[in-house]
Amino acid sequence: MKRLEKTLEFEFQAGGGASEELAEFLAGRMGVSKNRAKGLLDRRRVWVNDCRVWMARHRLRKGDIVRILPDSPAASVRVIYEDDALLVVDKPAGLLSNGEASAESLIRSQRGEPGLRAAHRLDRDTSGCLLIARNDAAYRALEAAFRGHAVGKKYHALVHGNPGRPEFRVSAPVDGLTATTRVRVVDSVPGAAHVIASIETGRTHQIRRHLASVRHPVIGDSVYAPPRLHDPRFREVPRQMLHSSEIALPHPATGARIRAASPLPADFRRCMKLLGLT
Repeated sequence: MKRLEKTLEFEFQAGGGASEELAEFLAGRMGVSKNRAKGLLDRRRVWVNDCRVWMARHRLRKGDIVRILPDSPAASVRVIYEDDALLVVDKPAGLLSNGEASAESLIRSQRGEPGLRAAHRLDRDTSGCLLIARNDAAYRALEAAFRGHAVGKKYHALVHGNPGRPEFRVSAPVDGLTATTRVRVVDSVPGAAHVIASIETGRTHQIRRHLASVRHPVIGDSVYAPPRLHDPRFREVPRQMLHSSEIALPHPATGARIRAASPLPADFRRCMKLLGLT
């Protein structure tokens, strides 16, 4: 499917109280496969009645207005640390870590270094520090550091609910593997909180799953925290509010501890303001 150059708008006109799943409707109206339609939803390009929607099974009702926003041009990726062995880049939300049209491919193009390789992954909608190896030896050393739990990572998150305590720990297996997340509350208001989560293991969706398990899922998380449409504030959240703010690790060549940090991005700060959080 070609990149969209302008906003498309459709009205769902089924009568007799009929409804249709959003992904099916998009596929039919745009003449694409259902997987392609889901790709638009994954990239947060679809709005229904002026609310961003990314659930493929969202059911449309008669008169609903569906808008598909044009694709954003490929962004550049900001480098926040570099040396002869590695880079740390500030991955924007909405961009895969590796593969086609990813942070990895963009930084390769920007730097003219086809051998650059992402040493770990952030979810598409998670922003922040992404570690990039410059050569095979550095990649292998970084892999070993991750396996040995020698890489420390901090994330800022906006979560549902008020934890009611300044700090807590969640220790629960993820996919059968041990995992611990330490959480510190920065600020809280009725219905939401700003927290910092620290991890040394990097299990799949570890922070998202651990926070959801204690009934404080990340706001905007379409998997572990379905949108709560009764609260109009949450309708304006563009993505899961999770940001990788800091990474610390032994240097692959020298063993010296290095650290890189990424400031909170604009959409995260806007969401904090919307919710009245600091």
